[in-house]
Amino acid sequence: MPYMTKGKRDYKKELSWEKKKKPTRVKDRAARNAARKKMGLKVGDPRQVDHVKTLKNGGSNSRSNLRVVSAKTNLTKEAKRKRNG
Repeated sequence: MPYMTKGKRDYKKELSWEKKKKPTRVKDRAARNAARKKMGLKVGDPRQVDHVKTLKNGGSNSRSNLRVVSAKTNLTKEAKRKRNG
């Protein structure tokens, strides 16, 4: 839910909304950012970090559960997971 101020996205307001209404979303994002850092991906890198066993299903941020993949590969895996339930 992007908040806009004078035609620009207000990240500060959006984050405060998330912290208040969706605390699990903040925790999940922090876990994803930690995984990116652990795998050495920089800001702007088009690749993504894939959790072999998803965090939702009891996976962790350990290096053995992470792999660097293209965005297409990661999105395909996520779509397949959602389709299968």
